[in-house]
Amino acid sequence: MKKQFWFWLWMLLLLPSYSAQDIHWSQFNDNQLFQNPGHAGNFVGDYRFIGNFRSQWKSVTVPFTTLAMSVDSKWHKNSHIGYGISFFHDVVGDGKLRTIELQGNLSYLFKLTKDSSHTFRPGINFGMNHRQVNWSQFYFDNQFNGTAFDPSLPTNETYLTDRKTNFSTGLGAIYEFQKTDRIKLQTGLSFFNLNRPNQGFYQEVIPRDIRMNVYAKVFYPIGFDWDLIPSFQFSLQGVYRELIVGSSLKYTLINKLGDYKAFYAGMWFRNKDAFYLSLGMDYNNWFAGISYDVNISKLVPASNARGGFEVAIRYILFQFKPKKVYHRVCPDYI
Repeated sequence: MKKQFWFWLWMLLLLPSYSAQDIHWSQFNDNQLFQNPGHAGNFVGDYRFIGNFRSQWKSVTVPFTTLAMSVDSKWHKNSHIGYGISFFHDVVGDGKLRTIELQGNLSYLFKLTKDSSHTFRPGINFGMNHRQVNWSQFYFDNQFNGTAFDPSLPTNETYLTDRKTNFSTGLGAIYEFQKTDRIKLQTGLSFFNLNRPNQGFYQEVIPRDIRMNVYAKVFYPIGFDWDLIPSFQFSLQGVYRELIVGSSLKYTLINKLGDYKAFYAGMWFRNKDAFYLSLGMDYNNWFAGISYDVNISKLVPASNARGGFEVAIRYILFQFKPKKVYHRVCPDYI
């Protein structure tokens, strides 16, 4: 009975993956290209490098682990064209269901006003998605010898394939209003998997559902060194719904020429699933953030309220461009 309990619990946890759902993040504001392709090149600097890591359900079953990386830039310093590459590697369940995705992103900046206070940035996403599973890690009814489970017995199962590779496309757009350096509104809408690629390992076609993402965040000063950054994100994919609301509080420690340090603390709620706390810090060109989910869903008896641990790291590179010095040649008669 105990083995059956864990088996069906495992199946319940792995069901979203078999239903061809995308991964999700708690620190959604710190994984920009996964959120919206319009983010490509939308930052101050020359190159932006982002890394994300998430480990979930370690207290319940085999942990779900996800690693993501991205890099984006502008075509050149004053260009309106942004581009970027994003990658993630996800492993879930006893069968090590592995998803590898490599995506390219392009965006273009439209200035809606002369002072650039209102901007609109559409983007496109395209790339490759690869999924594979290790069938040898599963247990089946035929391996029950009448008394106990015997992994050495044959499964008598026939598999058509253990891997699938396909291509996907997406679109997105971001609107931004910036009144001052510390007062800003940003909102975006994006759609991924528009071509609905086949994710099935058998002859049955299992199209990957289109993922819609809507988000908004506001930067607003509440003191000389204090800023409030409330935000929300709503994701829709097939029968899956996810709504995250919350806010970060930012305290600027130092803001001088060549020296910038700021601290973040936030509290968030994922509807019918979890609430989580986040901490982060800016250190000049670096940012590091950490969060932990506290599970409040019907899985609490098994999870003991433990959810997911997540880390985000960002680095923005500023290239030094020396000024060209032109020497005037004086004529000989002077």
